[in-house]
Amino acid sequence: MITRKLLPYIVDNLKPGFAVGLFGARRTGKTVLMNQVAQEIPGKPLIISGEDFDVQEIFSSQKLSLLKSTTSGYTHLFIDEAQKIPNVGINLKLIVDNIPGISIFFTGSSSFELYNQIGEPLTGRSIFLNLFGFSQEELNDDFLEARKTLDNKLIYGLYPQVYLEPGNVQKEEVLNGIKNGYLLKDILEFDLQKDSVFVLNLLRLIAFQIGQDISYSEIAGRLQVNVRTVQRYLNILEKMFILFSLQGLSRNMRNEYTKTPRYYFWDNGIRNTLIANLNPLNIRNDIGQLWENYCISERQKYLSYNRISANKFFWRTYTQKEIDYIEEREGILHAYEMKYSGRSEKAPSLFLENYPESEFTEINRESYLDFLKMK
Repeated sequence: MITRKLLPYIVDNLKPGFAVGLFGARRTGKTVLMNQVAQEIPGKPLIISGEDFDVQEIFSSQKLSLLKSTTSGYTHLFIDEAQKIPNVGINLKLIVDNIPGISIFFTGSSSFELYNQIGEPLTGRSIFLNLFGFSQEELNDDFLEARKTLDNKLIYGLYPQVYLEPGNVQKEEVLNGIKNGYLLKDILEFDLQKDSVFVLNLLRLIAFQIGQDISYSEIAGRLQVNVRTVQRYLNILEKMFILFSLQGLSRNMRNEYTKTPRYYFWDNGIRNTLIANLNPLNIRNDIGQLWENYCISERQKYLSYNRISANKFFWRTYTQKEIDYIEEREGILHAYEMKYSGRSEKAPSLFLENYPESEFTEINRESYLDFLKMK
């Protein structure tokens, strides 16, 4: 059993009159984590699913008497997939305001409406956390074990069910199931204006442009839609925890590029299965992209799980000088260049001239574990 990083933090924050929300893509282990939390806490939890029609009727009713009778005798209310319940936010507020001694833990597979429904009514009485696939920190591999399993992680990713499958054939089957089932289901349930073919084609175009500047107009032209539609669906995919983006850093130079963000996948396996390429690394031509996506996404998990605040960027000039990833922490710019091959890399002199107080580090197979765990 791999202990999730958020487990003790959730347990510590489940106090009466308080709500903990956990957001994350489907199949990242939210339900498993909820059951583990239930085993760790004192008291008696009521564990329900927002996909149950009876649950939806009760917890969207805004009838305090019904909410009281349903939760009577319980110390905790656990709701899995809470976004399925209409008006869930106002009902949870009724419980927190009027039923003393109960704490709430809920999960959601997207942060669309659920955050807005619950965040505002429970301001000051709630925290919201994100759950991703396994992180390198959670696996806690030593250097030798991490090195042995690195290629597998770059190809198949770290979704819990995928990672725990014993063979590559099984891993591929699970990834295809996630792609064709849960991923598309959640997106299309939220927005039916475009079909699954459009969503898959958009994701495939992004998958081939990891760490590169994208053109909204070019993507729109290839998909035969307008630019605003492309931007809207990319925003949806970020809120569904499939993609995340980095903005360009621009402070001191006129020729720094900030026109469009760069996109990354939260999981390498999802990216690879979208382009139907789960081949071994020795016959691939995208190792650099896989390495960059893996290192940057794992770093985001570490920052999120450890609640480390940082501004995150890439850096590029119109003269093609660039740095893959930059964090600003405590007023200092920390620049990182991802090199799978381990070739010695120096920071662009133009960057150092304009940001003389910055630090630069190359991230390769010898140093990446420190990068994924450093503060």
